[in-house]
Amino acid sequence: MLKKIDTQHSWKESLFALMQKDVMYMLLLGFSAGLPLLLIFSSLSLWLVQAGIEKSAVTYFSWAALGYSFKFVWAPLVDSLPIPFLTRFLGLRRSWLLVSQLSIVVAVSIMACTNPAVEDQLVYMALGAVLLGFSSATQDISIDAYRIESV
Repeated sequence: MLKKIDTQHSWKESLFALMQKDVMYMLLLGFSAGLPLLLIFSSLSLWLVQAGIEKSAVTYFSWAALGYSFKFVWAPLVDSLPIPFLTRFLGLRRSWLLVSQLSIVVAVSIMACTNPAVEDQLVYMALGAVLLGFSSATQDISIDAYRIESV
């Protein structure tokens, strides 16, 4: 006969579990992984439409999110390729996290410093969006691997 497992916990026990240091790190890592994704999928298209960019050009910017669709292609590289100097000091996962987060900062800075209404600067906006998509997907790979190893 199967025993019934008591799965009811009080809200205090649940809150205490969320306040543990490791759980808080994982929560913050998950939050940091979601921010660039939100910028690529929703905010960018709204920003471009408000800048007066044609809708046909705005749809090309959705290609920047293809990094998420094809992250299985470079995930094995992220899992096995050490980054010179950083891997020795930080470890494989944290070194990839650092590189991807610095790339995200550069990509967001590029996008923030360009005016999409100026035709010559639209190319820089597109390059920043593609860099953001690739860097964000790489960060997602690293965070998932770090979570799995930590658990």
